[in-house]
Amino acid sequence: MTRVLMIDGDRKLTESVGRQCLEQNLAIRMADTFSEGVRQLLEIPVSLILVHSDLAHLPGAELGRLFETVAPGVPVIVRVEAGQGMDEQVRFELHGFRVVREPFDVLDLLVKGERPARVVLPSPAMAAAAIEAACS
Repeated sequence: MTRVLMIDGDRKLTESVGRQCLEQNLAIRMADTFSEGVRQLLEIPVSLILVHSDLAHLPGAELGRLFETVAPGVPVIVRVEAGQGMDEQVRFELHGFRVVREPFDVLDLLVKGERPARVVLPSPAMAAAAIEAACS
């Protein structure tokens, strides 16, 4: 059975995604804070992690190392709000995370979780130039 861990402080969205997961016969665990989510990862294995970008306070590379340490091989999808700029999405994608923007469907999460993440390793200068170009 697919088990999703949703790390998100938006209670209304969390409950909505939880209902969608149950309708699709997916088990779901919920955490309101990042530290609570990591604690749950240490206790119970999951198949997919969905984390809100605002709760991911670590730089992208460190965030990737943390998830690879506590949940090796588990796909991590970062939720970016519709109003956030494209630079926020690109910041996570450059570190190999999958990104979903609102509104989204649980089936979209499953598809993103199955698809290999794009791993891009540009130099910091190239990354800064790409972000600048995408945002202007």
